[in-house]
Amino acid sequence: MKGVLKNQMLTAVKNQIKVIVLSLKYNIMRQMINKVTFLSNIIFMILNDASFIVQWAVLFSIRDVIGGYTLKEVLLIWGIAANTFAISHLLFYKTYEMPDLIINGKLDSFLVQPKNVFLSVITSDTSISAIGDLIYAYICLIIYGFSIKNFILFTLFSITGAIILTSVVSIAGSLCFWITKGDILADSLTNIMINFATYPGTIFKGVVKIILYTIIPVGIANYMPVDVIINFNAIKFLYIIAFTIFITALAFVIFYKGLKRYSSANLMGAKL
Repeated sequence: MKGVLKNQMLTAVKNQIKVIVLSLKYNIMRQMINKVTFLSNIIFMILNDASFIVQWAVLFSIRDVIGGYTLKEVLLIWGIAANTFAISHLLFYKTYEMPDLIINGKLDSFLVQPKNVFLSVITSDTSISAIGDLIYAYICLIIYGFSIKNFILFTLFSITGAIILTSVVSIAGSLCFWITKGDILADSLTNIMINFATYPGTIFKGVVKIILYTIIPVGIANYMPVDVIINFNAIKFLYIIAFTIFITALAFVIFYKGLKRYSSANLMGAKL
């Protein structure tokens, strides 16, 4: 009996992964219809990211070290932040529109599908410009210092960071099931999470630092992974993995708790 249940669970997981991959493939193909727009979005995103590094380069021309970090280490921070953002927006872009879906009753079309509702919602769209962030992230890694170890850790922590970011955004968005103006709070938390990810974690102290490692866990999504890449620490490594699993489970629980309260606005729009 246990073996049958295990096989059913594995089959369900495989099927859901196939759905996610197909959804990503379809969304990218749809965006590639206009190749000029497709390429320009990617190129301009790379240039946009690079412009911020120019600002950091100016600061480091004045001081060699800021918050205990050199310019190369700040590039690593930017690389992790950019890749985290990229993976989240490529795979789970609809998460960022969850408040609108809930408030305006647009979840209806997802509820009638024979798939996991939560995963169906968050993987139903993609942001093509995020490919620019992805490319830029690995350019940062190459400048910092490419090695097999760095590449594996960088990629792994980008994935865990993306899952943490997506989970935080999802939890914030799911508050709209209970709070009428929850979209304002969701947008604020999302912007804080993204904006703080590009600064050295060592410059934050006291209460702010506690918040960045708890309520807004950018410290676990970005700062801690950078520390592990620079100086590997097994305890920190396992903590990041454990926290990623925890916050993912929490995102699922809160969404489905809220879904029970969902009051449809009868907007049965066709989902493309």
